[in-house]
Amino acid sequence: MTVGSLFTGIGGLDLGLERAGMRVIWQCECDHYARRVLAKHWPGVPCYEDVRDVRAVDVVRPDLLCGGFPCQDISLAGNGAGLDGERSGLWHEFARCIGELRPRYVLVENVAALLGRGLDRVLGRLAALGYDAEWHCIPAASVGAPHRRDRLFIVAYANSVGCERARAGELGQDALADRRHNIGRLGQGVADAPRDGRVTRPPCDPEKEPRGREPGRSGVGTDVRHTDSSRLAFRQGFTGDSLAQFATTVGADWWESEPAVGRVADGVPRRVDRLRCLGNAVVPQVAEYIGRCIMAADAEVAP
Repeated sequence: MTVGSLFTGIGGLDLGLERAGMRVIWQCECDHYARRVLAKHWPGVPCYEDVRDVRAVDVVRPDLLCGGFPCQDISLAGNGAGLDGERSGLWHEFARCIGELRPRYVLVENVAALLGRGLDRVLGRLAALGYDAEWHCIPAASVGAPHRRDRLFIVAYANSVGCERARAGELGQDALADRRHNIGRLGQGVADAPRDGRVTRPPCDPEKEPRGREPGRSGVGTDVRHTDSSRLAFRQGFTGDSLAQFATTVGADWWESEPAVGRVADGVPRRVDRLRCLGNAVVPQVAEYIGRCIMAADAEVAP
């Protein structure tokens, strides 16, 4: 399974997904120091500098598109602008890339505050693009890390009717109509959603899916219904028991604290850059776990 990576940072998602058996074919990152890190660990992999320059005509279509778009406007420590903010608003570029590239899977990462500061809009945009979605808040502590580090992960996958709608230009309208007749109409609400991201109903029921910061909050896109609504459903994982079992395979030696350098970091090369990039990075072990869930579910539904 090939991976295209947006907002790559120093490659935490990429490293975890590769450990799960996937292959990164291109990346996108604007930070100069992070790009140096990527060049060292992924030599030969193209790295684009600006997500706004990533176009379907210029990049190879991946099986999975992943990325942790900027969280500054979503974080509780930020200004609260949410997806309308200058930085977190780059989610709309992420969504554009999804619409142009049409990957089979999408993996979105952000801070847990997204649960109450834009998750409904993200899910609505995914639904409009023809994707079902599942989400879960997984802290780094769940895989043995000595810190909590709550992060929200959204996995979206193209639903059957949504895929047919995306292929309309390739198949022709008559062929598309025949296929839709065979598939049935349970997915029409998503398939006919406008491409600008608006949906006629909210993508999740606030009463059934209360939003908050609690780790472990999860759900399935309840307004995205079609003939195969539980196709992924993370039957192989994404739940407490399987995550705990996976954590036992990580090994305690991964979490040894770094050598003490004292409160003054003068003389430590690129110390500030390193800490900043680590602070923004996804814990690879969590990404690996999610990648394994996706690979297992994909194998289960493969013809």
